[in-house]
Amino acid sequence: MGKLRKQKISKIKRNNQTKTKLSKQGKLKTRRHKSPKKQPQKSAPPRPEIAEEEEESDHGRDLMDMVDEDDLNFLNNAISNKSYNLLKQIQLNEADEGLSERKRKKIENNQPLEELYENNVAKIVEETGGKSIRMLLPIKTQNGFIKKRIIEEDSKILNEEGNEDTDNKGPEKSKEDNQQEENSDTEMDMDTHNNLQVTDKPVSTIELLACREEILRSKRFKIGILSSGILENPELKSGNFKILLDMMDERASEVYITIRKLAMVSLLEIFKDLLPSYSILQTSQEGVKLKKDTLALQNYEATLLRNYKNYLQKLEKISKILRRKKGNARSANEREIQLGETAVSCMCELLTVHPYFNFSVNIANYILPLLDNKRSSVREKVAQCISQIFKEDKRGQLSLTIVRKLNQYIKSRKHSVHPEVIAVLLALRIKDVNLDKEKEDETKQKKLMSHKQRILALSRRERKKSKNLEQVEKEMLETKAEENKQAKQKILTEITSIIFTIYFRILKQAPNSKVLSVCLEGLAKFAHCININFYQDLVSAIDRLIEEGNLGLREQLHCVQCIFTILSGQAAALNIDPYRFYVHLYKNILKVHCGRTHAETEIVLQTLLQILIHQRKRITQTRMIAFVKRISTLALQSQHNATLGTLGIIKQVMQLGKTAHVLLDTDCTGDGHYQVEIEEPDYCNAHCTALYELVALQRHYHSVVRQLARNIAYTTPTSGEGSLAIEIAKLSPEELYTEYDPAGVTFKPAVPIPKKITVKKAPVNYSMSPKLEEYVNTVDVGNLFADGHVDFYKACKSNL
Repeated sequence: MGKLRKQKISKIKRNNQTKTKLSKQGKLKTRRHKSPKKQPQKSAPPRPEIAEEEEESDHGRDLMDMVDEDDLNFLNNAISNKSYNLLKQIQLNEADEGLSERKRKKIENNQPLEELYENNVAKIVEETGGKSIRMLLPIKTQNGFIKKRIIEEDSKILNEEGNEDTDNKGPEKSKEDNQQEENSDTEMDMDTHNNLQVTDKPVSTIELLACREEILRSKRFKIGILSSGILENPELKSGNFKILLDMMDERASEVYITIRKLAMVSLLEIFKDLLPSYSILQTSQEGVKLKKDTLALQNYEATLLRNYKNYLQKLEKISKILRRKKGNARSANEREIQLGETAVSCMCELLTVHPYFNFSVNIANYILPLLDNKRSSVREKVAQCISQIFKEDKRGQLSLTIVRKLNQYIKSRKHSVHPEVIAVLLALRIKDVNLDKEKEDETKQKKLMSHKQRILALSRRERKKSKNLEQVEKEMLETKAEENKQAKQKILTEITSIIFTIYFRILKQAPNSKVLSVCLEGLAKFAHCININFYQDLVSAIDRLIEEGNLGLREQLHCVQCIFTILSGQAAALNIDPYRFYVHLYKNILKVHCGRTHAETEIVLQTLLQILIHQRKRITQTRMIAFVKRISTLALQSQHNATLGTLGIIKQVMQLGKTAHVLLDTDCTGDGHYQVEIEEPDYCNAHCTALYELVALQRHYHSVVRQLARNIAYTTPTSGEGSLAIEIAKLSPEELYTEYDPAGVTFKPAVPIPKKITVKKAPVNYSMSPKLEEYVNTVDVGNLFADGHVDFYKACKSNL
């Protein structure tokens, strides 16, 4: 094999290796570079105009002598590296002019933030002539970023400079300024605030109030202009929504509460006018060509829905102060709490006016826990909203959602809630629902299933024929709208079952809670809708509650009303003895009076109507007479509207039968005497007395009470002496109670104005006898009152 050839190395590499070897051995001799020869600079041809000035300045040699060598070296390096900002602004602008805008932006982006900030400050200082400037955060608008700055000068200088700037600005810059003024008024507010801070003089309270009023006036004007613009042309002025929504986040400490309220209420009125009564469906139609009008309508609906969603989110954010958790011990500002109440009232009004629009379920789910809020004003607003929805909801779907949510909330809180949470259920319109119909439907369904099995055994031709018949029947039902009725009936049935689930759970698990009274009131109202299988258990549970003796007067009356409501329906066929409930009612009637227990009068009247009028065939004569005598005593201790309702019941009892006519006979033919203290109606001997209360009621202060008492005393004649006017005679006991209710501080009929009585003065003809005249003249009138009292006998005796 031949020898390997050495690899060729270049001269430069060989020299480098040699230098490295010598430097490691320390034998390398360093050679100093010679300073380059300075070439004489060619002097520029002198200009004739500036020649004298250059000679006088001596080319700045005096200034160069004043600068240190280190500073000169720093300046030279800065110029060569192009890193000194001030010099860059002064000397290098001409070099940058040749660059394109894209390259200039690239260079600016590569610069550090400190240098960019110094560059901007230097430019602004040059523009303003060296005046003090305070930079503010930029604002992002549709046209880009708007940089804001405030010159800390007196207001007069500001106004003068502002006028000069507007005169010198071009049309483009003036447009940007106008847009900035239209989009935000915060800069104006901050200017006034800074002007107040800059002044050395102390600011008075009147000046602060005037400044605040000026800001509010401008904001009100702006909100009014924006709102009216939206209402005039909502499709073109939809951009105003963003400005109004931004005002709901106002930060100025002096006016933020007022401005937020104004923006909130203004947007509420706008949405109440603009929102449709149907739900907007957002469907993506990619690749489908639409007409110009259809596309514009879809864009408008999408914008409206987006702004409505943002508005609801801001309302929810503001009202979160009312939903604070128990662990949060921070003291809340009263003004912010009132702002939260305003937000809740806005949400309630939107839900009431547009219950079928988008996000209605979300609003309902958010405001329902506020029924259990600590503040009574918040509870009243939400309860009024939910009650109105229950009364006006024609579809029933929203009511079903609310009832389900309430059931979950009550169960999670273990029935420890305010009564308003359950009281809203009384506004539901489920009187015509019959839960027994479910069983009938189930039996029908079973028959249909058996019918289907029979159809399956049919031939192909017969199956086709039956299918066509079903289709025709379905179309017929659609034309009659029967299918919608069936769906609504199904929703109402589900609502009723959830309501009774709530009521029964309270009776079993929380019989001593504060919501028991409302629960019993609901059972009394909707008892006719209960399934007949639950009647026996419900009656025994209510009887046990009354016997325990822990219930108040109102709760006991609701229990009795519930039982008699049940017995008025299908439960009449059951083997239930209602005597103990008659005793409870008879015992509690006289506990109701015109004082604190006046509110319970309505419950008593409704129960008496069921017992004495609607179920009069199931009550004995002795019991009927005892109740009539008892309620006539009740009429003496009640307000005039309750007295009229009671007398109306007595009048109807007298008209429907002659059983109670015994009480109008003053000649007692019974054995024994009436014992009012006995609490059982069958053993009080009421037939041994008479309605002596009618005599007192005929002298009542209310004219209608006098007429009605007189009519009963005359055994309710329809004409002749003791008869009533047609307007009063046709009123039922319930109508008499509500018609003459003095709760509105009005007296019906109106009290007539007393007539003016002119008293004729008798003519004065005094004839004094001579003896009396002599006696009067003997009295010394001057010293008569000297001792402080008059003694005519002594005076007369001393003068004789």
